[in-house]
Amino acid sequence: MSALANKVIMVTGASQGLGEQVAKAYAEAGATVILVSRRQKRMEKVYDEIVAAGHPEPFAICFDLLTAEDKEFEQFAATIAEATQGKLDGIVHCASYFNALSPLDFQSVADWVKLYRINTVAPMGLTRALFPLLKESPDASVIFVGESHGETPKAYWGGFGASKSALNYLCKVVADEWERFPNLRANVLVPGAINSPQRIKSHPGEAATERKSYADVVPQFVWWASEAGKGRSGEIVYL
Repeated sequence: MSALANKVIMVTGASQGLGEQVAKAYAEAGATVILVSRRQKRMEKVYDEIVAAGHPEPFAICFDLLTAEDKEFEQFAATIAEATQGKLDGIVHCASYFNALSPLDFQSVADWVKLYRINTVAPMGLTRALFPLLKESPDASVIFVGESHGETPKAYWGGFGASKSALNYLCKVVADEWERFPNLRANVLVPGAINSPQRIKSHPGEAATERKSYADVVPQFVWWASEAGKGRSGEIVYL
């Protein structure tokens, strides 16, 4: 595979779950991947596995999306620019926070703030801070990882569903503002029921056979990051 050859792509939440699998698939497709996670040991394991497989050596950066403010995002962007010599061809916002399904009277303001900070505010902060690098790419793709309850409100999904709904809105705004940049695009990909730690937590009684495997969805993440997806922007895509 060489669909992403010579591209430099950042993947957040890259230490486990979907983020880990997307990062490995991108490396296999030829990309130099920037692994971003707050879990350094797990991230180092992913780094080592990519190198051992003979793929382009990735970057690994520990960064806490929960606590970052404007200054930290700007410093982070400067670190990326220095490490990659100013090259960045995409971001996949896989990092996500999910606590538990519960009625609203069991959800606190602090819960909602944390959900929005990681699921919505952090993708905005990263995309904004890295925009100067992205716009220099001949073909840059930003992918937000959505969730079906972001469009279909349902009892007990409360803050998580609301934060994912806001993420859809964010993507639409980004895509609209980037219309004057034909080299930039932003889309939401909704993986659906996959064998991820989050899905297992939200649906503990669900059999593994009722869920898709990572192999069912990861190739589409590769496609949307590749030049094949050029010209497609502002879409919410169910995989």
